[in-house]
Amino acid sequence: MEKEKIRIRFLRKEDAPVLLAGVLSQGWHETEDKFLNRLRDHESGKCTAFVAEYEGNPAGWVNVYFEKAGGPYRGKGYGWIEDFAVLEKYQRRGIGKALMDEAEALIAERTDIACLAVGLHPGYGSAQRLYVKRGYLPDGTGAWYGKAPAEEYAVYPLDDELVIYMSKKLR
Repeated sequence: MEKEKIRIRFLRKEDAPVLLAGVLSQGWHETEDKFLNRLRDHESGKCTAFVAEYEGNPAGWVNVYFEKAGGPYRGKGYGWIEDFAVLEKYQRRGIGKALMDEAEALIAERTDIACLAVGLHPGYGSAQRLYVKRGYLPDGTGAWYGKAPAEEYAVYPLDDELVIYMSKKLR
């Protein structure tokens, strides 16, 4: 059974090069600093950085913040899910579900609302579907670009900064 092959734990320094190699092999444009910055945030108590192992190999990650929520959720004290991903070669094995379950359980200890932002380009399609299946709903503020709501009829690049915000009531 796949579930028995998955273990959720905290991010470690030695995960950074392994996860970076995985994302680079998928054509993503990242640096090792992405993971090292999350590790620093985790060690300083700013976030909880989780990694999923599949058969002992780092396969995905998710980070939970309580003070970093963006967009319409800034300053509300909600749990913020940031930078959630499962490497493509490990997808469709329950890893994303296990990571989200862990993140939501942590959030539920402090608040009843989990929130996140998800990109609008096709690369986020599987994440968009997962969030909806898990009960996340768009907040109704429309698209945002960077840290501001997108202006009606304006033109924006279809990149990682074009997002919608979603939330879910946990209890």
